[in-house]
Amino acid sequence: MPEITHKPGHETGSDEDFGSLFEQSLKSPKPGEVVSGRVVSIGRDHVTVDIGYKSEGIVRLQEFLDRDGNLLVHEGDVIDVYFETTDSDTGDILLSRQKALQFKVWHDIEKAFERDGAVEGTIVGKVKGGLKVDIGVAAFLPGSHADLRPARNLDRYVGQRGRFAILKFNRSRGNVVVSRRAVLERERTALKEETLKVLEEGVILEGTVKNITDYGAFVDLGGIDGLLHVTDMSWGRVGHPSELVNVGDHVKVVVLKYDPERERVSLGMKQIMPDPWSTVSERFPIGMRIKGKVVSLTDYGAFVELERGLEGLIHVSEMSWTKRVTHPSKVLEVGQEVEVQILDIDPVNRRVSLGLKQTEPNPWEMVRINHPIGSHIKGKVKSITDFGVFVEVEEGIDGLVHVSDLHWTRKVKHPSELVKKGDEVEAVVLGIDVDNERISLGIKQLSEDPWSAVPRRYPVGTKVSGAVTSVTDFGVFVQLEEGVEGLIHVSQLSTERVDKPASMFKVGDTVEAEVTTVDPREKRIGLSVKALRKSEERDEVDAYMKREAESGKFSFADIMSSSDLEKSKG
Repeated sequence: MPEITHKPGHETGSDEDFGSLFEQSLKSPKPGEVVSGRVVSIGRDHVTVDIGYKSEGIVRLQEFLDRDGNLLVHEGDVIDVYFETTDSDTGDILLSRQKALQFKVWHDIEKAFERDGAVEGTIVGKVKGGLKVDIGVAAFLPGSHADLRPARNLDRYVGQRGRFAILKFNRSRGNVVVSRRAVLERERTALKEETLKVLEEGVILEGTVKNITDYGAFVDLGGIDGLLHVTDMSWGRVGHPSELVNVGDHVKVVVLKYDPERERVSLGMKQIMPDPWSTVSERFPIGMRIKGKVVSLTDYGAFVELERGLEGLIHVSEMSWTKRVTHPSKVLEVGQEVEVQILDIDPVNRRVSLGLKQTEPNPWEMVRINHPIGSHIKGKVKSITDFGVFVEVEEGIDGLVHVSDLHWTRKVKHPSELVKKGDEVEAVVLGIDVDNERISLGIKQLSEDPWSAVPRRYPVGTKVSGAVTSVTDFGVFVQLEEGVEGLIHVSQLSTERVDKPASMFKVGDTVEAEVTTVDPREKRIGLSVKALRKSEERDEVDAYMKREAESGKFSFADIMSSSDLEKSKG
């Protein structure tokens, strides 16, 4: 046998050496596998990688450049490469970085599919029916799987990076269908389980505003949504939820009510802060003046924010002392800063009444000084109504002449019979009500009430004559002079019984009667034809007796004797 020389320390034919060599041969990389290697050099066209094989392998430099041409690898880096083949001509081992990455991607896809896992990816564009996702290979994301709820606008997802579940794949064809919704549902379920552990009424949680409606905002508490109603957002008035929150905002809320069976959660945001109405009376005493901002206008007034969560109302009647404000927009505008006065506070009903005009001198107080009761004023007729005439006393301040104060005696059906709009008239100040901003005027008071002289001019027993103005079942009205009428009751129309006054009198007839009663306060005069006839008879007897007495033909005793004689004859 030939002589064999061994290296010191090793025994020829050792089982250990053979096993080691065999194991090493099994571990040697083979074409079609992905192996790890160390970058040993970077050339102009190739990168040399030591994969622990009998010789080093090469990878095209192009596979390590990004889109801008920047080199993504350095000497000494450990990378995964795909063992393609050995060049039979040169003996070089040909490796591929890209194929190694693809191999790993498909391995991860298969693993995620089998284990209900997910892969990382970026949505790179919109395609028919959905979106294109880069997960190392191109994948299709159906539009219905883009989010938890159907999304109308898929463009907003482009550029987003996230995790995607594998719905199905075909490696040979390079087809992959993914779902973002499945991952979100899994995450939401996990979050929900954690949230339900702490969810109870009164607990304060942080959430994200998910959606906004006219009546409130839906807040994601972590796997479960709660409704933050608009009335529970702020202690003050909120026109729309979007005034306080936006989609995506992180907010702190308190659980007001939780229904485990229906999984309905009512949330509050204002309840975390102290209720400003609890101390409003102490902080804003009646009569206090304060500046605030006009936040809204209505037909009946303007709401002014005094502080965060606290608003008061300036009623339209409290905006001007003298002008009739038809709408608050004629005086104020939203956003304007104004000074107001606290008029009234109702903490129970959460109402604060404010005054704008009270911050200026009250011109009605000056009217009471400048035009005391009984004084005369001159002004133009500003307007005429069925019940009276408004006369300008001062600029912006009108007084009312009631229809009953236009004329002492004339029956005025409408004020326009006596005055016209724009006429300048004189009047007497009858009364001033500063609180209710009213001035009572009178025109007839400029002259004496004719009824005050009626008792002197028409004393009881006076014979009068006048024209019939109306005939009723209970009597006849007779005009004695303009504005002065008397009534002859049906019982006083004649010495005989009268059933129907219309059978004896008609309008326009001249009637003579006697004054029986006078009531100037009630403006009534009682007349009687019957009394006049009796008075006339008495006058005739008196006149006859007077004539006979003066002639001396007989005395009263003669008359009596003559009367006795007549009786004896009868």
